[in-house]
Amino acid sequence: MLEGTINQGAVDHLVREPAGEPGGALILNHGRGADEHDLYGLLDELDPERRLLGITTGAPLRGIPPGGRHWYVVPRVGYPEPTTFAASYEQLTALLDRLLAERGIGWERTVIGGFSMGTVMSYAVALGEGRPTPAGLLAFSGFIPAVEGWAPALADRESLETLIHHGRRDPIISVDFARRARELLESAGLPVNYLESDAGHWIPPEALAPALELVQATAGTP
Repeated sequence: MLEGTINQGAVDHLVREPAGEPGGALILNHGRGADEHDLYGLLDELDPERRLLGITTGAPLRGIPPGGRHWYVVPRVGYPEPTTFAASYEQLTALLDRLLAERGIGWERTVIGGFSMGTVMSYAVALGEGRPTPAGLLAFSGFIPAVEGWAPALADRESLETLIHHGRRDPIISVDFARRARELLESAGLPVNYLESDAGHWIPPEALAPALELVQATAGTP
């Protein structure tokens, strides 16, 4: 831990309004060291007709090397520090539940996703005990967290369409995490579209087409 140096703030967010009455929502959570602006442009890539309410979030933790905003402290990859993870999880779920309720949009019409740390938080929101099941999940270069106080609740989530992309050359988060996530979700009966590429720790162009297809097929559907 880095007690005394961490600034625990609020989860910030940006909203991209739909062209008309929103048919659903698309939520994107950024990776380590970025902020709510990082994936904002991806909203138009994945929802070019602006059918959906778009939301990008900004993590609450600051003061952690190498700078920027963080969702949790990282003792080692795959295992978030429990206290910071729990605080961010509580804030993020509360914010998203409120924003969707204010617009009358259910989670069954919402796709949530992210990159790296943002994928970890997206898995947590989508699979957490007692959480509603979203329409879809976009998991770019991340992992299902192993952390005290949280565990994936996979029963009755067969409707959750999931896209997992990971680069085989990722030096930050090993592709083995994506393979394990795929195995866990498929063993529970969740529909998973799994894609590996030669990318490093980024979202390559070839991952956007299946992501667009998932968003168009799920978000906003009854």
